[in-house]
Amino acid sequence: MKDKVKDKAGTSDKDAETAQLVADVRRDYEERRSRRMPLELQWRLNMNFVAGNQYAEITPLGEVEDYGKQYYWQQREVYNHIASIVETRLSKLSRVKTGIAVRPFSSDTSDVGAARLSSQVLKALSEEIGLVSLLNTAAGWSEVTGTCFLKAVWDCNKGAVIGKDGKTCLREGDVSVSVVPPFELFPDNLLAGNLGECRSLIHAKAYHVDEIYDNWGVRVEGDDVSVFSLAVGYGRGGAGDGVISSAMPDSCIVLERYTLPTAEYPDGRLTIVAGNSLLYDGQLPYVNGADGARGFPFARMICLNKVGSFFGASVVERLIPLQRSYNAVKNRKYEFMNRLAAGVLAIEDGSIDAEELEDGGLPPGKVLIYRQGSAAPRMMDAGNIPPEFRYEEERLLSEFITISGVSELSKYSQTYASMSGKAIALLTEQDDSRLAVASNSMRECIKSISEQMLRLYKQFAGGKRLKRLAGEDGQLQLTCFSASDLQSDDLVFETDNELNDTLSGRRNMLLQLMQLGVLQGEDGRLDERSKSKALEILGFGTWESAADLSECQRNSAIRENMIAGKGKLEVGEVDDHALHIAEHTKGILTRRDGDKGRAELLEHVRAHKAFMAAAGFEAQALAAQDDIDRDKEE
Repeated sequence: MKDKVKDKAGTSDKDAETAQLVADVRRDYEERRSRRMPLELQWRLNMNFVAGNQYAEITPLGEVEDYGKQYYWQQREVYNHIASIVETRLSKLSRVKTGIAVRPFSSDTSDVGAARLSSQVLKALSEEIGLVSLLNTAAGWSEVTGTCFLKAVWDCNKGAVIGKDGKTCLREGDVSVSVVPPFELFPDNLLAGNLGECRSLIHAKAYHVDEIYDNWGVRVEGDDVSVFSLAVGYGRGGAGDGVISSAMPDSCIVLERYTLPTAEYPDGRLTIVAGNSLLYDGQLPYVNGADGARGFPFARMICLNKVGSFFGASVVERLIPLQRSYNAVKNRKYEFMNRLAAGVLAIEDGSIDAEELEDGGLPPGKVLIYRQGSAAPRMMDAGNIPPEFRYEEERLLSEFITISGVSELSKYSQTYASMSGKAIALLTEQDDSRLAVASNSMRECIKSISEQMLRLYKQFAGGKRLKRLAGEDGQLQLTCFSASDLQSDDLVFETDNELNDTLSGRRNMLLQLMQLGVLQGEDGRLDERSKSKALEILGFGTWESAADLSECQRNSAIRENMIAGKGKLEVGEVDDHALHIAEHTKGILTRRDGDKGRAELLEHVRAHKAFMAAAGFEAQALAAQDDIDRDKEE
């Protein structure tokens, strides 16, 4: 009996601790949400303006609502320049490529091979998860709200099936990357300059109750959740979010609180809460930081730097006052034109039926019958459209260009006949320079998320995994590797910033180099390798070199360098001995003294030289026999 009482007491204490932890996470979330509310209102207002709902405003009650007309006859048309500016900026940012290469730790052959394998795995992962599409979506959020995040986790429900547990399929798992809008992330410090300056983050996301049960096995109660404001009970119309509907029915907000390692929690802490239920509480699951540290599974992308703020600024925020003024000028201008076209009729009280005139207007050929003795109806002079309307409209259009950095050349593809090619190139470069902050932030985001993907593979890939990888020559092959074969601590971009480099610019530069004779050999001709590289620079990729004989010979020699010391090396009859000797010599020089592979490569080089010597003697004998036959014929 005493043992049962103790068990009940221990269970009740544990339940009390769980309830206190859940309440602490929810209280922390509400505090962070209230501190960040002004930023959320601005983001929602930006989204309304991009969508064309440009008569929305932030009310004193903390909502985004549409304000009505002052008079029933007022025009409230929208002339949306913000959307076209954002689309132009996004089209330029889409040119930023995701090419990332892993740099080897040293010139040792094993390190070079590990770096090459890591680069190939990273490229395959980027294609599988659709990294380009994810970046385009994240760039859209970043341009409108100022900030967006990518999240890299290990999903046990992805990958090939390795077995079954009843009706459940067991899979080998794979990396999963998702876009996290700024509405879902709550830092502990809004003044932090980046993710590294935060101590904890809360990721709040609305899930359907069935999805929560499938992922964590806990049944929670659902409600209508507003996605953008992350508030419960707004109803299915999405009230509280302006004119953008954002309600999710039968859903619940899942709170994931990430805390970096501390003295009390050396491996960090992750607490997941849904409603009043605790879904998980333990250490940070991913070793995704530098030097084997555990960190946040997020990478940040911003539009513009905002000093003293964790979240970036959006160009839309700067354009909203201009857009309001432009809409007002255009609408007042057309109202004036309507008065000129339709006119304003002045009549004496009681002279005609005013209600009939108001309902039917004054169509052509209408006969007006007015009371005898009264003044005849007359059209009032509306005057002319003031020139200030046109001047103000042109001034606002020029301010759009000044603030957004998107000129007519980029926005309308408009040039002038008197402009030279160099002038157009200079204007294009100036336009692209205004996107330097956004493009550099995107590149840093790509690098950070790529590092995390490789580190997740090193942690969870296991001892054996098969994946289709593409080599440098574009050939696909099924490769077996283990987590220990990868390295992920030194990533570099394969290209410079693509915004400063266009296809036409590459073509012109390549043609100039060929005219100067820089790329040709001593005989004045391009070799096969230079041809394939030239085609790659022109934007045709590397598929042209897939069947190139010299490239195939080089790849064969590199594979032999990698297996030296692990398998037997043989000299083939179709080998290009000179090229193989050059590649093997490079492999010998990069290996350490006493390495078994180094001695085997030395012996292999001697075999190649023997083949070359035998081929040389045979060629000399054939030449001598030809001379003898020629003498006999003479």
